[in-house]
Amino acid sequence: MLVVDRAAGRWQDRAFRDLPQFLGPGDCLVLNDSRVFPARLYGHRAGWQGKVEVLLVRPLHPGSRVWEALVRPGRKVRTGERISFDGGLEAEVVGRGMFGHRALSFPANRDLFEDFERIGHVPLPPYIRRPDRAEDRQRYQTVFAAEKGSVAAPTAGLHFTPEVLDACRARGARTAYVTLHVGLGTFQPVHDEQLRAGKLHREAFRIDAENAALIGAARRLVAVGTTSMRTLESALARGPLEAVSGETDLFIRPGYASRGTGALLTNFHLPRTSLLMLICAFAGTGLALAAYGHAVERQYRFYSYGDCMLIV
Repeated sequence: MLVVDRAAGRWQDRAFRDLPQFLGPGDCLVLNDSRVFPARLYGHRAGWQGKVEVLLVRPLHPGSRVWEALVRPGRKVRTGERISFDGGLEAEVVGRGMFGHRALSFPANRDLFEDFERIGHVPLPPYIRRPDRAEDRQRYQTVFAAEKGSVAAPTAGLHFTPEVLDACRARGARTAYVTLHVGLGTFQPVHDEQLRAGKLHREAFRIDAENAALIGAARRLVAVGTTSMRTLESALARGPLEAVSGETDLFIRPGYASRGTGALLTNFHLPRTSLLMLICAFAGTGLALAAYGHAVERQYRFYSYGDCMLIV
């Protein structure tokens, strides 16, 4: 774990087990409890033999039977076609977007998450060059994952064990849970139109009344992951913190002033992503990139199962 001190403009090499030493009474760890579901489906187009890969992203509206999805091969799948999956599940293509995105309408008489759990595959990151395995359904989850809806794990939370959480609480820190369902756009390169509009892909989020009260009473909010920070900042943008749910397209980039996040635990991210832009906004671009240079020199591990950075 690389600990970056914004006020002092320097950093130090530590281990993740040292995290509780940087916490105390009045701190609140804010954890994203979204759970990854088996979002990768394989099927075939009606009347064709070739396979179609569908990566579900999100329902277009809460409770909707119409899902945004990334379909491959996208150029061949047209509006009006039907895709058949195992177990009798079918979907109709009812909309077409850019970059291979489609809108798929599923039947109204099925429990879709039950179908996805039965026939779906865990959407492992592309740099893990192997098919998913049964154990990935637990390994690619945080220990506090609860609410199904993410297509990728909120990776900063993967470092935690129950024992580390207990050690944080023993230092006087509290824990609060928010939910933001992670979509594919979180990890994809930022497009020019997003830069011009100042808005990102939309993701569903929620904070209940109990956790809003814990967050509101904290002296310092320690966001665990960029998704937790995006949730906090999206909620605080609406006014005094209270129970809230909806969608956010908030784009945190250099020039953004944090409304409430006091510290951030995050993994190391790739260039040209909104995640690295958020880090630069929070830590300052010069300090963030210098710290990244140190991490590369010291061979810190990047990506989802990599090392982490605590920015205080």
